[in-house]
Amino acid sequence: MFTSANQPMFRFLAVLTAASMAGLQGYTILFNNFAVETVHLEGLHVGLIQSVREIPGFLALTAIYVMLVIREHRLAAFSISLLGLGVALTGLFPSFGGVAVTTLIMSFGFHYYETVNQSLTLQYFSTHQSPLVMGRLRSLAAITSIISAALIWCLGFVMSYSGIFMAVGGTVFVAGIWAAFQDPTHAGVPPQKLRMFLKRRYWLYYLLTFMSGARRQIYMVFSMFLLVKEFHFSVQTITALFIINNFINWIINPMIGRAINAFGERTLCTLEYAGVIAVFLTYAYASSPWVVGGMYIIDYILFNFAVAIRTYFQKIAAPEDIAPTSAVGFTINHIAAVFLPALGGYLWMINYRIPFIMGAVLGFVSLIAAQFIRVPPPHGAAVQQA
Repeated sequence: MFTSANQPMFRFLAVLTAASMAGLQGYTILFNNFAVETVHLEGLHVGLIQSVREIPGFLALTAIYVMLVIREHRLAAFSISLLGLGVALTGLFPSFGGVAVTTLIMSFGFHYYETVNQSLTLQYFSTHQSPLVMGRLRSLAAITSIISAALIWCLGFVMSYSGIFMAVGGTVFVAGIWAAFQDPTHAGVPPQKLRMFLKRRYWLYYLLTFMSGARRQIYMVFSMFLLVKEFHFSVQTITALFIINNFINWIINPMIGRAINAFGERTLCTLEYAGVIAVFLTYAYASSPWVVGGMYIIDYILFNFAVAIRTYFQKIAAPEDIAPTSAVGFTINHIAAVFLPALGGYLWMINYRIPFIMGAVLGFVSLIAAQFIRVPPPHGAAVQQA
């Protein structure tokens, strides 16, 4: 799959992706139980904190200007260190304000890394390679999540929340320091336009990215909170779900990459959005914890299909547009994320089913939009002028 030129970049991204996932999963596994049992937050507070968490995603376009003074791969390393720092500090400030601040630090690191990760992958690997690379990186992220979840499961019996946050965050921070001394780049990549812009021919990518971000917030914020708040899942049960999810995704993510090459982005997106509608409606009306837990697993699988939006963009994009449009795409992805968790938290207080019904509506709109996906012949889009 790799040449001698892009092998260092894959290794670099593999290490940082594993670190990023360890930090994010550690935070995510612990957060809801930490919020309910230690900080005593309600649905509205959780929604507000999740909105704070998405502010850095909304500001991801600023990565374009950061790259004027720091090279893209250096920004990736710095971002991972920042992610680790935020996670490490979370358990030390058990209050609404403290959790909000540490979440903001963690989130800047995570979202800047994700922006740069997508950009570097699309720049350094061909349209045929990139779905396979993304599949392998997601598979690696899944196995990292399994290991992280297993360790957190064990540590949960002998350590406090603050100790576990510190252990996970410190490990991630060290990975970022390692990456700061690496240089996996080569001169064969076209120079990127380091300015913000929008292009009409990317309109469908922008729309699908926006809808994906809105749908993701329902999944990230309220599906797990539903398991803890309404069905009383313990931290050990939540951790077991994470292990199951990531074991499945470790197996299927490479298959998703191959399926994109075999069947195309439109087919994968159609399957994802049809599944999303069914999952969210089940969340809203199921009364069995087994059914809801099963939907959470299916939801997690479907979430991985979103890689098709990225590969669709690569196939229609001019090579020099990849870095800036990836950054703009992350901002678009987080427009709804800034207000939707807080709005959903308020609606949760009225009836917890409302956020999930909203999610089903978002899935339906996305399903219609996905039918407009058209991929040009190889190299056809790359030579077009805006």
